[in-house]
Amino acid sequence: MTRGGAPAMETRDRVDDRPIAVIGVGNVLLGDDGVGVRVVESLGRTARSHPGALPRGCRLLDGGTLGIDLLRDVEDATALVLVDAVDLGHAPGTVSVMRGDRLTTTGGSRARSRQGGVGELLAIARLLAILPREVVLVGVQAGEINVGTGLSRGVTAALPAAVEAVRREVFALAAAGAMPSRPAELSGASS
Repeated sequence: MTRGGAPAMETRDRVDDRPIAVIGVGNVLLGDDGVGVRVVESLGRTARSHPGALPRGCRLLDGGTLGIDLLRDVEDATALVLVDAVDLGHAPGTVSVMRGDRLTTTGGSRARSRQGGVGELLAIARLLAILPREVVLVGVQAGEINVGTGLSRGVTAALPAAVEAVRREVFALAAAGAMPSRPAELSGASS
């Protein structure tokens, strides 16, 4: 995973060979907080066994708790799909797709956001003018954020819906012209 470097000083909105980045974030040692990483892992397994499961030019990244260390990956993307646990007051496992104003008003992620979370990443990328024009957050309502590596029942049951929501968003972005010519990359996604 690449990190660091000097950011560009203009907004990126042209289509080129940069990937559509799908970044799963969260701490897998805090129960449901790790759902974003688990969704990206599942997408990676699916893409390896079914090559057409994701469009060309999609890059899967396990962003874990890297926070602003993901700025280079954001800058290098033609479009961005973030996957994270959210706290929107819904039933655990509820999958929400946010973009535009809704993404901004939720703080980019969760009401109880941790330092270095998605909200901070998006704010800094916007300030540096490196945020791609198309940014989507697929959020899964967390149920239990406690020390432990497993997801709660509700969030585990929602994994297929979250994976499908990400796939729909990536294919929609690709169809809208954010599809580079290079094949999908599965860097950072665990088996």
